[in-house]
This record gives sequence, C-alpha cells and structure tokens, in this order.
Amino acid sequence: MMKKALHRRVLTVVSASVTAAALLSQAGLASAAGASASEPTLSIAEGVIGGKNPQENTAFANAIGQALHCKVQLINTSTGNYDQKMMAMLAAGQKIDVVYTEGSTLAELAKAGEVTNLQGMIQKSKVLGNPKVVPQWEWDNIKLSSPNGKGIYAVPVKYQGALMAIVREDWMKQLKLSPPTTLSQFYHVFEVFKQKKGAYGLTLASLYDIEPFMSAVGVKNGYVQQGGKLVIPYATSAAVPVYAWLHKLYVNGLLDPNFVTNSTADERNLFLSSRVGMFVYWDAWVPMLNNLAATQGAGASFDAQALPPALGPNGKGLVSKGDTSVFAIPSNAPNKALAFKFLEWWNTKPGEILGSLGVKGIDYTVKNGTYLLTTAGMTENLDHGDPEPISSYWKNPFPRMQKGYANARAVGVKYGYQPLINANWNNAQQIIWQYADEAILGRLSPSAAVAKMHAELLRQHYIG
Repeated sequence: MMKKALHRRVLTVVSASVTAAALLSQAGLASAAGASASEPTLSIAEGVIGGKNPQENTAFANAIGQALHCKVQLINTSTGNYDQKMMAMLAAGQKIDVVYTEGSTLAELAKAGEVTNLQGMIQKSKVLGNPKVVPQWEWDNIKLSSPNGKGIYAVPVKYQGALMAIVREDWMKQLKLSPPTTLSQFYHVFEVFKQKKGAYGLTLASLYDIEPFMSAVGVKNGYVQQGGKLVIPYATSAAVPVYAWLHKLYVNGLLDPNFVTNSTADERNLFLSSRVGMFVYWDAWVPMLNNLAATQGAGASFDAQALPPALGPNGKGLVSKGDTSVFAIPSNAPNKALAFKFLEWWNTKPGEILGSLGVKGIDYTVKNGTYLLTTAGMTENLDHGDPEPISSYWKNPFPRMQKGYANARAVGVKYGYQPLINANWNNAQQIIWQYADEAILGRLSPSAAVAKMHAELLRQHYIG
C-alpha cells in the first residue's frame, strides 16, 4: 500500500462544503498587539516562521506589525499538514495576504491562478531588485515553478541550501577513517561504525535524502528532459545499483530498519543520541546540530560535519538544492501593497534578525552594540524561519555558533544543482518512494521495483 504523501494536494478535491471558517478553526492565530484601529491587518499563513510557542508567536507578530505599522495575524496550522490546509483555505476563498510555501506547491498555485505574478514589482524594488540581496540564480529557481517558466510568483524566505551527507566527524577521526568518495567506501565507514560504536551507519527518511549516493551513478533527483520528454532518473535502470547497495546495507544491519517510517526529526534525534553515524540533511543544520548537541548532553567530542557526495565515474558529484522556500501573495489578497512591503522588509536586516535570532527581549538582547542570546534564544538555535538569510549583506552575529557551516555550504556550492520539478512531482515522488522502499526491504528486486515505478508513472501520465 502506498505510503501517505507528505504533502498531499487537495485543490482539486476540496468539497464545496469546506469553508474558510472551518479551516481557520483548526489553525493557531497570533495577532500583533497595540496597533491602532485605523491600521490595516496583514494576514500571513506562515508555515515555518514565527515563535516557538503561542506567546512568542504573538510577540513575533507584534514585531512585524511595529515595523510595518499594521496589525499582523499569523495563521499557523500547528496540527500539521500545512500545505494541505493552506491550499484548502485558498480554494475555499479565504483571503490571506501572504502564504508560505515551497517550489512544488507554488507550481500548483501558479498554474491554478491562485497567486500573483510579482515580477514587475520585484524589478522596481530597491530591495528585491538588488542582486546582492536576492541573487539571479534564486529568481531562476523560482521561475521553474512558473507556468511555462514565465513570471516570478514568489519571493525567497531563506537560503535553502542543499541536502548532503552529515557525519560524526569525531568518530571518523577516532576511528582513523578517510572521507568516503565511493559507495564501497561509504559501506566500509558504516561497517566500522557498527563494529566500533554499536550504531547504525546510516538512517534515512524513505528516499527523501539519497541523492549523495545516487551521485555515484550520476543520477539526478526530480525530472530531466530527454528527447523532448520528461524522465525521472530515479525510475530508470541507471538507479538500480544504488537501490541494490541500499538493500545490502539493510540486510547487513548497517541501515536503520525504521527508515521507511522515519521523519526527518527522527533522523536528527538518532544522530544526536549517537545511535547512527550518518544521515542526509540540510547544510544549515550542520552548525545547528553542533549547537543542539552542546545543549542536549551529547558527548563533549561531538562534531557534525558535511561530506561531499559519492563521486561518479567522471569524478563529478551531485547534491540536490532544496525545493525553494518562498512567500507568495494570493490573487485575492486584500492588501497586496502591504504584503509586498512585508516581502521586502523580510529581506532587510531587521527582517533577517527576526527570522534568525527571533524577538528582541525574548530571544536576544543588545548591549553596547553586541548581540547576546537569552536562554530561550540558545534553545531555539537561531531559527525562526530564516536561519541562513540569502542576502550577501548578512553577517551572522554569532560566528561561534556556525561550527561546520562554511564547509557544508561549500559542499552545496560545489556539487549542488536545482532539481527540475513541476506540479506533478509530489505525487510522482510517492510512487518512486513506494517501490524503492520495497526494493531496499527486499520485497522486490531493484530491477522489478524500477519497472513497476516506471509503469505506474506512465499510467498516471507523470512521465512521457
């Protein structure tokens, strides 16, 4: 049975009986205090930005409101399935000024006419039109989600970075292991971790994060264009050796057996508690893992570091850049000018400080021009939705809390690429994950799994 999609789409299945009021009753709301009655209200479906509890979320909304001279309503679907609920609210006619989303969902929203083309406004903006604030490659990535690649329907929330192997570097040094560059070398590292540390070598969250290993055979995530048709390389014979390698890890106890049902939070917890030596995650999380280890009682030697991907026969490697995290303005937004002002402000220093450090007086203080984190700020780890701002003007005020980040970002810059995705990708991905999981578990041969996923993708018209 196919595993439930992480981001199942609902625009086409929301019934007429679903109302905006019913959906909002499931969402957490935080509003700025102290705004005058004459000031407009900016509503933001926020997804990942904000405080870490209801009280701080209210303070977060208040900080935005004070900066923009408005009331702010943050809509937080705290019970999960954010994309599902956000899209259902829009489909039900709920008027929201700003919505957080990602590239694959943005493609659906833009195709359905649910979001505003911002290209003209961006070109005129002194903030967003500045390539030192938002580099051209980021706009090129966002355009991938536009109908026919035309128009810009969103603005970046943060530097998304890339997914890469993150290893216990302290174990590597203790065990005198060299950085692996081939699948056989990765396998050897995992064997030693099991023998010497009593830990799984690798954990996964299904196939969310296997690109550093697919790199060994030069196979890209997402779609590629071949002969005028869209092909998914993970569903071709080229990927078979990697599925076979992952099955070998599973059979020999080197792969966490719960990989099919793991969340990314499960992966992080296993890594922080020394139950696994490697997993694949975002470059920005390398310093965050090191900071969390220091506050959660991990061993004093704990050192998370990024590794380059397995290299292919041509000596090249691949890591996936993230599905762009963006803010969009719905087509029916009541305050589009104010919404765009927020998008600009988010990408200035005050917005970047709020999105990374958090709320002044709660998460940090400033004394004689020096930033100091509070106990809450230390716990919240410099992440309130924008841990690594994209602007080249940004300088993190806590360089000591950036252990490992420079190397991790360099891996993403050297080996990273933006996968091609479209509005079908999330559903197509679930088909790939289902059959690949079966191959790794040994319920299907890798070749049979690829044949089945290819046939199902063709049947549902996700590939040509």
